[in-house]
Amino acid sequence: MKKEIFRNAFIKSIPILCSYLFVSMAYGIMMEEAGFAWYDSLFISMAVYTGAFQFLLITFLSSGASILTIALTAFLMNSRQTFYSLTFVGEFRHMGKRMLYMIHTMTDETYAVNLTLDSKGKEKEDTMFLIALFSRCYWMVGAVAGGILGQVIPFDLEGIDFCMTALFIIIFIDQWEKSENHLPALAGLTVALFCLFVIGEKNFMLPSLLVISGILLLVQNGGMKSE
Repeated sequence: MKKEIFRNAFIKSIPILCSYLFVSMAYGIMMEEAGFAWYDSLFISMAVYTGAFQFLLITFLSSGASILTIALTAFLMNSRQTFYSLTFVGEFRHMGKRMLYMIHTMTDETYAVNLTLDSKGKEKEDTMFLIALFSRCYWMVGAVAGGILGQVIPFDLEGIDFCMTALFIIIFIDQWEKSENHLPALAGLTVALFCLFVIGEKNFMLPSLLVISGILLLVQNGGMKSE
């Protein structure tokens, strides 16, 4: 790969770095407080790459939850990410052996950043792969650092995970300014808020994605027919 692609991928991944590093450090600290060593945080981060569930997994591991309970919870919590890879099916098909890695590492943050890429073809595929690789490294480094620092830091870091929320707000504003068609954003906000109030904060994500995907497919098909 060219140095320019490495440089561009790193620059694009900086917002993820700023959020992942601190949130994963908080995760590592919580793991240490629950009695797990820094290498436990590392191994779990290598096998389970989903921040929200990793935090919940601390409770499961501490309480001795069954494998079935853990597996079902992980599936329900992260089923929304199944939709993310559908957006980049065209790119993934040309990535060969890297395809499975890309599907496995497609998180909320990498998905959002990948949507901002302006490059095409092989350059875009390489950039997406590096963003996924860098992001995973950020998380693992932060998890290990948190496990180590958790033994010496004397103060409370409650609320540090808000940086992930800030990341999504910044990306949303950036996409709104760049895009001439605001229908996807407005549909997403409207449907998500409706499902949040009707279904509740614990279960609204998957139904929201299903409805939003249906709306966008109908709009796209309608536009293609009119052409």
